[in-house]
Amino acid sequence: MADAEQPADRALRAEGLVNARDLGGLRRDDGTLTPTGVFYRSENVDWLTPAGWQQLYAAGIRTIVDLRQPAERARDLAERPDWVTTVEVDLDGLENHEFWKDYWDNGLVGTALYFLPHLEAMPERAAAALSAVVSAPPGGVLFHCMGGRDRTGLIALLLLKAIGTRDDEIVDDYLETVRLGDLRAASMKRNNEEASLEALCRAHGTTTEGAFRHAVENVDLDTVLSGANVSADDRRALFSWRETVT
Repeated sequence: MADAEQPADRALRAEGLVNARDLGGLRRDDGTLTPTGVFYRSENVDWLTPAGWQQLYAAGIRTIVDLRQPAERARDLAERPDWVTTVEVDLDGLENHEFWKDYWDNGLVGTALYFLPHLEAMPERAAAALSAVVSAPPGGVLFHCMGGRDRTGLIALLLLKAIGTRDDEIVDDYLETVRLGDLRAASMKRNNEEASLEALCRAHGTTTEGAFRHAVENVDLDTVLSGANVSADDRRALFSWRETVT
């Protein structure tokens, strides 16, 4: 099968967000593209303006899956429109002190180096996020963390793997967030940390790209789902992207 023509721009333009995009339009192993208008990723949606919320509505998004910790959510300020459903899933699981002692204070939480260990130690966390995304009410689903980089990147990885997206495409989607480092930092009124995260990865014998690529190439999605007893219905919804692919 010849490869489908790839869309040039997957950005989701919503006032207040700079790191929002459709997971559609990426090449799959069979030459087709991931469906558009199904799943979206972004940074914290509390930064949306009223006009930005209307842009999400116009894009067909009706559900937000929030991957942040409860303490992070507690700092939100803006009211949300009544047409959007918000589902909260704490992906981190900070109460697992034994796991996080090796990844939190040393900064590795800001890299993909923790992805595979986290999936092995707490598969139920990622599985709960995936189930929330794929079982949402009708309409587009946007999932996010704070900066839209790593927690969001992990769930995007799993969603894209589920329908046979090419590894290079999954990696490039993650690197798009890295490339937006200056813009993200300005939006969040903080310094761009990408150089320090790259240095941290190099200190561990890899790079930002290499750490994520290793996760992409070595993740075992079936083990994650089996370890968390994901339901048959949620599995079908995941591997069909809510019945948009066969």
